[in-house]
Amino acid sequence: MPSCVLAYSGGLDTSVILGWLQDEGYDVHCVYVDLGQPGEDREAVLKKAYACGAKSARIVDAQEELCRDFAFPVMQWQARYEGVYLLGTSIARPLISKVCLQVAREVGADAYAHGATGKGNDQCRFQLAAEALEPGVKIIAPWRIEKYRTKFPGRTEMITFCQQKGIPVKASVAKPYSSDENCLHISYEAGVLEDPKVKGVDVPDFGMTVSPQQAPEKTEEVTIGFEHGVPVTLNGRTVNPLTMVLELNKIGGRNGVGRLDMIENRFVGMKSRGVYEAPGMTLLYEAHRYVEQLTLDRDLLHLRDRLSPEIAEMVYYGFWYTAKMDALMAFNKQAQAVVTGEVKLGLYKGNIAVCSRTSPNSLYDDKIASMEAGGSYNQTDAEGFLRLMGLPGRVQGRVRPRAY
Repeated sequence: MPSCVLAYSGGLDTSVILGWLQDEGYDVHCVYVDLGQPGEDREAVLKKAYACGAKSARIVDAQEELCRDFAFPVMQWQARYEGVYLLGTSIARPLISKVCLQVAREVGADAYAHGATGKGNDQCRFQLAAEALEPGVKIIAPWRIEKYRTKFPGRTEMITFCQQKGIPVKASVAKPYSSDENCLHISYEAGVLEDPKVKGVDVPDFGMTVSPQQAPEKTEEVTIGFEHGVPVTLNGRTVNPLTMVLELNKIGGRNGVGRLDMIENRFVGMKSRGVYEAPGMTLLYEAHRYVEQLTLDRDLLHLRDRLSPEIAEMVYYGFWYTAKMDALMAFNKQAQAVVTGEVKLGLYKGNIAVCSRTSPNSLYDDKIASMEAGGSYNQTDAEGFLRLMGLPGRVQGRVRPRAY
């Protein structure tokens, strides 16, 4: 029999796909990539996969790798899709594909299956990553197969299929939206959120944050230290990447930090509405930027900021394993070499204020910048500087006078 690896969550969709793939003649190896999904009994997920006929099933904990090798480099780029979205779901997908392909290679599977729909971005991220790593891989995306959609036009048919197969599912009333969660963030979309007239932050039962209105009435301070652009200390303690994110999620979350409501442009061409919360990563983005303000020179910082939307777009679309990304990440490593320092932030009801910032690599010279006399800056030098900068404008003004 042919075999495939299935990116498996144990929920309704992947449970149905597991059964359907077996009906299609596949031995199925289920892979649950643990990225910090909450409230799930991991061992129960494995037992369910075996009970439903999986040839093998395993859990692969990739949370630390997600933070260290995926989220932190994107954060160092200050990459936000369309200026605001911190890419929590987008960042995770190429890692899921990588883990699934590693398992496929180990078990000798012929194909890689996933449960992403044919309308969303995740299908692009899964497939582009998988094909870059294993160009000959066969991708099975049931939602893009008409036979599958005909058999399962809705949840009722899916639940009936599970009942017939003896697959245990939670046949509860669906929430008025769908959500995706990992240790970096939670996203909420679909259902009532598809109406842009609905106030997005009033709909979800947020899992990481309280509303700013419910946050404490006093400021909480948090100190984050960076070495070469990597967050390494939290309130004076050295912590690993996953601990950094999880603890900042708690700190930012209880202070109402990190909620977002946006209309975004999907890679497949449509606009969609998403509500997100990412308290820990929001704090890291802010703190990192303050260290950069001290340590990066103007031209390098401005070049990085011009390139940052490119990174955000590539991550959002799914172009992680590409030559362009490799080159930009090499640039990033060099640029971040001096980004070392410590920042204290004050958090108050969803707001983030910088309290202090220090760095051994600081380029800030208060003697030069001071409005008071002194330092090595000679204001007379500005006369010649401005005459040279203004030369093109003066020439053009004589040849082509502007009306005013």
